[in-house]
Amino acid sequence: MDILIGIGHPAHVHFYRNTIEELRSRGYEVGVVTKKRDLAVELLDAYDIEYTVAGNSNIQKDSLLRMALPFLHLEIDVLREVRKNQPAVVTGIGNIPLSHASTIFDCQSKIFVDTEHAHLANNLTFPFADQIFTPECYQDDLGPKQIRYPGYHELAYLHPNQFDPDPTILNEAGLDEDERFVILRLVDWNAAHDIGDGGFDNVVDVVESLEQTGVRVFITAEGDVPEAVEHCQLAIEPHRIHHLMYYADLFIGESATMATESAVLGTPGVFVSSSRRGYTDELEERYDMVFNFSGKERQSKGIQKAISILNDYDQKLWDQKREELLEDKIDTTQFIIKQITTSRIPK
Repeated sequence: MDILIGIGHPAHVHFYRNTIEELRSRGYEVGVVTKKRDLAVELLDAYDIEYTVAGNSNIQKDSLLRMALPFLHLEIDVLREVRKNQPAVVTGIGNIPLSHASTIFDCQSKIFVDTEHAHLANNLTFPFADQIFTPECYQDDLGPKQIRYPGYHELAYLHPNQFDPDPTILNEAGLDEDERFVILRLVDWNAAHDIGDGGFDNVVDVVESLEQTGVRVFITAEGDVPEAVEHCQLAIEPHRIHHLMYYADLFIGESATMATESAVLGTPGVFVSSSRRGYTDELEERYDMVFNFSGKERQSKGIQKAISILNDYDQKLWDQKREELLEDKIDTTQFIIKQITTSRIPK
């Protein structure tokens, strides 16, 4: 095998899917190994990408042992996959097992990362990686292995070269053509880098405050939502979400990834989380497209900002800001492909 790609999160499927298609079209043999996450597998199936599942359980936070066992299962399965396929290059987003496997089985590891506060995962990955690729706005200096590029992970699949919005999504979501709506994202805080973090205090209050502006609120959540707002849950296929985000008036939520996705699509984002990211900070400070709220009053301040945006909404303004962003940034998929294909892959 030429290249083995590791998937640890549903967003990683989006990040690599265009790269996988392009590399295979060029004649490279590309394998995919994914952590056992339902949505990741669902997305791989939706995009017709063949894969192998590694690991057999989710993280349990009630004891150190129950937290460690899923990592151990995943590590063993990935090591077996690398040994079996003997790829020349392995790549993933902050992928611990693949970085370890690259050292053990002498293949190049190209690791992408954009989350500074994922300290445990980063400390277990970086010493074993050959190259570490980060956006220019990444706040940490990782030494000689680090290669910075002018882009975001989200531009691997939402750059205009890679994405065309489909207006039929409005009908799929049950929306009238001129109906205003907001996407609200809730996370389950089960990722290793989310431990100890939080977002909204009261989801019902968030929904009611937004609805008072006259918009419709769609909730997309990793876990259950309160009964009072169950009627807001979004019922479209997961791989179609970005089309809906393009047409939304606003994104508000606990996901840095989705806040950034919205921004690069020209939809303003309100990111409510106790943790911050270099890329969401840049999107606020440089492009005025994402607004970050991380303090104790993050919910109330986030709602205030969201209402302010909705009350003074000007799509031409957001389109202009998006164009300024795109002028500065690259098509991340083309960058990924270049880094992989300049490796020592025998042809």
